[in-house]
Amino acid sequence: MNYLLTASGLRNDTLRDALREMLGKPFESANIVYIPTASVAEPGDHGWVVADINRLHRLGWREFDILELNGLPRQMVLDRLLRADVIYVGGGNHYHLARSITDNGLVDGFLEALESRVYVGVSAGSMIFSRHLTEHSAEVIGDTADLHVLGATTVQPPFGLFDWYLKPHLYSPDFPERVDAWADRIAARADFPLYFIDDDTALRVRDGEVDVLSEGRWRFHP
Repeated sequence: MNYLLTASGLRNDTLRDALREMLGKPFESANIVYIPTASVAEPGDHGWVVADINRLHRLGWREFDILELNGLPRQMVLDRLLRADVIYVGGGNHYHLARSITDNGLVDGFLEALESRVYVGVSAGSMIFSRHLTEHSAEVIGDTADLHVLGATTVQPPFGLFDWYLKPHLYSPDFPERVDAWADRIAARADFPLYFIDDDTALRVRDGEVDVLSEGRWRFHP
């Protein structure tokens, strides 16, 4: 399994080159499927989604598919995942994304697809693999409002593959509160390992081994 877990997509050459190396062939010879599901639970302007799609599309894929996880027959979703070489899951509300995977019975199919494909996550799409994606971590990190807006008080991690938790957008101008003091407060409360990454950083996970790729800044709290 190959994962490239970003905060804001393929924003620099380091991350684009990493995906190209993980894919093992040119982008123009590959199919990609873009999953916007997490974004639809976010209110307000969605220009950030459009910008991410445009940046990704400009890389010149053989086929660029867009797939919503809710409302389609399960087998149709799985068939389109299997058609792709790269499964790219965008940002938004990570709890909505997790529930969309579990409630639609997609967990096993996702894992099957990921055995031989490259997964790229953006923000919410990077957060859903931790076994600590629970109401407890929501309280520790301060994300309970994102859970409650869905009318929920609990969440089930769909995959539970990683023992650490990822929190994106460190030092981001779009999230001005996410500075060192904010990370320090969360780390002091957390009883699980935490990566904080900025918008120019990604975690690359191959065969369970994690390395950090960055043109920016990041922190790890074991």
